[in-house]
Amino acid sequence: MPPGAPARPADRVPVRRHHQLPQLAAGAAHALADFTVFNPRRRAFPIHDPAQTPVQIAWEHHYLHQADLTLFWFPASDPRLTTQPITMYELGAAAATPTRRIVVGADPDYPREADVRTQLHHARPGLTVHTTLHDTLYEARRALLQLQPSPAS
Repeated sequence: MPPGAPARPADRVPVRRHHQLPQLAAGAAHALADFTVFNPRRRAFPIHDPAQTPVQIAWEHHYLHQADLTLFWFPASDPRLTTQPITMYELGAAAATPTRRIVVGADPDYPREADVRTQLHHARPGLTVHTTLHDTLYEARRALLQLQPSPAS
């Protein structure tokens, strides 16, 4: 089965979240409970099965382009373990597409935080790069609520 939960056709305001830390999953699940979330993280990704890489990438590529908003969170991390190069690539592609709605957060202790800010300063002048997960999720929720149709009076 592909990663994440299947999209529900009735939901029209999906958001994709990308994360490395469990607290994002819990925080996003609560903050974005009213929306469909395309979650690329599998419970148990078979990292040693090379046949799964194209499956994972195809799934992510498909849902990145289905989402009405893409949330990027860059947590504090040990640069010897990861600096999230695929997420940086996805952020670059999204930032370079003016019609893509993005919300971005980078913990001040993320090793490439200055790169995130500098790249977005050029690609998306005026876009706020949030420094806390809470603020990033709050902004994503606010942006998604603005996309919903107003109830008829």
